[in-house]
Amino acid sequence: QAVSAPFLFLMFDSLASAAWLWVPCTLFAAAAQTVRNAAQRTLTDEVGALSATLVRFLFGLPLTVAWVAFLYWGPGSTARLPDFNLPYLGWIGMGAFFQIFATAALLRAMQERNFAVAVTLSKTEVLQVGLFSVVLLHELPTSMAVLAMVVATLGVLLLGLPRQGQLLSWRAWCSKSAMYGLLAGAGFAISTIGFRGGSLALGDAVAPWVAGAWGVLIAQTLQSIGLGGWVAWRTGLGPIFRAWRTSLLAGNMGAAASLAWFTAYAMHNVADVRTLGMIEVVFSYLVSRRVLRENLSRPEQIGIALMLVGLVLVLVLVFVLSKVA
Repeated sequence: QAVSAPFLFLMFDSLASAAWLWVPCTLFAAAAQTVRNAAQRTLTDEVGALSATLVRFLFGLPLTVAWVAFLYWGPGSTARLPDFNLPYLGWIGMGAFFQIFATAALLRAMQERNFAVAVTLSKTEVLQVGLFSVVLLHELPTSMAVLAMVVATLGVLLLGLPRQGQLLSWRAWCSKSAMYGLLAGAGFAISTIGFRGGSLALGDAVAPWVAGAWGVLIAQTLQSIGLGGWVAWRTGLGPIFRAWRTSLLAGNMGAAASLAWFTAYAMHNVADVRTLGMIEVVFSYLVSRRVLRENLSRPEQIGIALMLVGLVLVLVLVFVLSKVA
């Protein structure tokens, strides 16, 4: 017997209250983001870093519009229009700007070193997210979450060293790959805080996936207009449309990842979400080895292993807290 659409929406509404639902959202976001990063990396060499950054927003916008439309006009929909306010728009605008900055920095990092390392370097955002969430959002991470972030960041710092660099070498810590990775991490951290702040500004009356969908739609619209105008003036939009197949892949995967990230931010604190999101490093490692045929050095492998330890600690924390609750 077929399950009615209204029943499905009611089921999703009940699941939204589950403390663990942000976990599959985060895992899906990390997987989609890995595909997007791989597609954008291909585009970067062809159209440049800024144009490849624009693809993430411009070509992902139709999918986001379709998802918002489905939430409101799909069969059995119960979604309501959020009560938008100036603090909400301010948070989303801040997140949108710094996401552009971070994505461009990440693509430049990918040009300096191999795919998996470049993505891992951007994960310096984790500690910065924890710090900014305390200062700006007043969300305090647990002691185990802090431990997970610290262990994972040690892995990031190890990966930030050039292949022939020494631990105490000033040149190693100031390499281009390390600098671009740190800049990307800072940008992603601030953008994450902005998007989480936007979800909090809407309050609990809005379902997480509705809050996430509107956040992505508004952010992508601002990003497409702002960055699109700049790219159109500087280099033109022709190159990204000529590479429309790769552009569509990057845009749609980027939109899917953003929708999942925003939904997770609406459900849970950003420190845990971004730490668990480091599983993207594992996905990137598989892409690097199986698709791009790149090799990782022993220090880089140790760094990724430390990232996995941090991921395991977060998963343990999730299940321990669910048992207590």
